[in-house]
Amino acid sequence: MDIIAVALILVGMFFLLVAAIGMLRLPDVFTRSHAVSLTDSLGAFCVLMGLSLYHGFGTNMLRILVVLFLLFLLNPVIAHATIRAAYRAGLKPQANGEKE
Repeated sequence: MDIIAVALILVGMFFLLVAAIGMLRLPDVFTRSHAVSLTDSLGAFCVLMGLSLYHGFGTNMLRILVVLFLLFLLNPVIAHATIRAAYRAGLKPQANGEKE
């Protein structure tokens, strides 16, 4: 069980690293938010599932699963609110090939 937990945590860390690189490399708030919300959800899912398997059945597993449930409820809402605020502030998506 520990091998599966460690594997899930490593896969989750990979996706979180991809999200961090996406934040640095992508040109505007719209593409950044899209990339981060997708990879962050998958990365956090893998890390939290790995941690819950590592801790085994008990109160810690229940707490981790509650955090995971709240993350899946709130992550799309936060991404939508960020995009909507940027759009209402007058930011426009960059066309292909444009630089800031």
